[in-house]
Amino acid sequence: MVGSRRMKAQTFAERRGKSFSRSWSDPTPIKPDSLHDSRDSGDLQSSCGTLDEAVCDETLDWEEERELERVACEGDDFIPPKIMLISSKVPKAEYIPNIIRRDDPSIIPILYDHEHATFDDILEEIDKKLTAYRRGCKIWKMLIFCQGGPGHLYLLKNKVATFAKVEKEEDMSQFWRRLSRFMSKLNPEPNLIHIMGCYVLGNPNGEKLFQKLKNLMRPYSIAFESPLELSAQGKEMIEMYFDFRLFRLWKTRQHSKLFDFDDLL
Repeated sequence: MVGSRRMKAQTFAERRGKSFSRSWSDPTPIKPDSLHDSRDSGDLQSSCGTLDEAVCDETLDWEEERELERVACEGDDFIPPKIMLISSKVPKAEYIPNIIRRDDPSIIPILYDHEHATFDDILEEIDKKLTAYRRGCKIWKMLIFCQGGPGHLYLLKNKVATFAKVEKEEDMSQFWRRLSRFMSKLNPEPNLIHIMGCYVLGNPNGEKLFQKLKNLMRPYSIAFESPLELSAQGKEMIEMYFDFRLFRLWKTRQHSKLFDFDDLL
């Protein structure tokens, strides 16, 4: 699960292992001055590298980036990816990756830890999943399955997205700006983000929130939808990502303590 304590502990252990990879019995002497100089040189090269990358990113205009995406996604067999973000706060969320459509390999589920994950964790995982699917490809459709309610999204612990908080909290606004960089420039229609698990449009603040998010994600063209699951639009949304029969069965057992995954199969 993305952002879980266990995953972070493993990542830290790997970093620590690499930092101590040089054998203690290595007789090669290291002069303090040369160590200091090499460290300064490394820091300088790293800084220059980061600066150069930033300059390169800025010089790539929209059409050039669009062309790079087009080249990356060539081929009749290419299906634009659909990213599915699943919050662990959703009851029985751990079963959701098992009820997605099995006839659509473009659906990429990402289950993240609501309590411990960060926005950076989520964005890094999206980047990894897209690269594994097809290097250079971008998102055309996305589902965010989380808790919330009229006018708000409960994305992470202590991170409730409302139209006012998204504007005031820098880390939250940066999340949506950075997320937009993963959206397609090739899609002739607005890239679609579905919100599921809550009815954001239950009051006027929901529409204000969606409009604010669209503004943050410009110049990318984004459409937000949050239909009621029992409506015709809701059924269409569910069928886009899920095996409808399995989804209905999961839904009936979502709050049951006697949930048996074998029943889903």
